[in-house]
Amino acid sequence: MHRTKVKICGITSKEQAIEISRLGADAIGFILYPPSPRYIEPEKVKQIICAIPPFVKTVGVFVNENPEKLISIKHSTGLDLIQLSGDETADYTRDLEENSIPIIKAFRIKNKSDLKNLEFFPATTFLLDAWSDKEYGGTGKTFDWRLLAEIKQKYEIILAGGLNPENIKQAIHSVQPYGVDISSGVEEKPGIKSIEKLKLLFERIKEADLSLNF
Repeated sequence: MHRTKVKICGITSKEQAIEISRLGADAIGFILYPPSPRYIEPEKVKQIICAIPPFVKTVGVFVNENPEKLISIKHSTGLDLIQLSGDETADYTRDLEENSIPIIKAFRIKNKSDLKNLEFFPATTFLLDAWSDKEYGGTGKTFDWRLLAEIKQKYEIILAGGLNPENIKQAIHSVQPYGVDISSGVEEKPGIKSIEKLKLLFERIKEADLSLNF
C-alpha cells in the first residue's frame, strides 16, 4: 500500500512544530545554514525537539558545513537525521556515515545528466530539488518530474522543489515518491507556515495516496 512520507522543512517555531506534528508530518526539517532566511539556531532546535512527539523524525539541513561542527550540532540537539544540501562529495558523506551519522543527500536537478551524480553516493534514498545556481533550496520552483522516470524504481526519492497544495496530487501521481519535502509552498513568509495551507496539503496528499491504492 502506497503512503507518501511527508517532511515539512524550514521550521522556526515550537508552536508550529507541534501543530505540524499533529497534522501528520513524518518529519520536520530545520535549516542550520546561517545565510538562509529560514535559519534556526541549534539551541532552539534542541528546545523544539524536546517538545514534539518522539515518533516524528527531525532533520537538520546543512550546506557545506565543517564535518566536526556538523557532528557536534547533531549530537547536542538530538537530531535524528542530517540532510546535506550543498556540494558535499561522496567521500564527505562516507566520513559522516563512519561516525554513525544517518544522512539524506540532496541534489538540485536541471537536466538528466544531474541524476548521474546519484551513482557515486553510498545511499538508495535521495532528496531531489529544483536547480538554482544562487540558492541551495527553498526557491519555490519545480523541475521536470519526467526526468525521474528511469530512476524512480532504482532509488527511494524524496521529491522537493516548489511543491504546494495546488500541485501535490499531480506530483505524487507522476513520481510516486517515497516522500515529499515541502517548505516555501506552505509559507506565509520564510520560516512561518500557513496552518490552513498545511491542512489542505495533508488532505490532498491523503487523496493522492488513496487514488494510487485503487
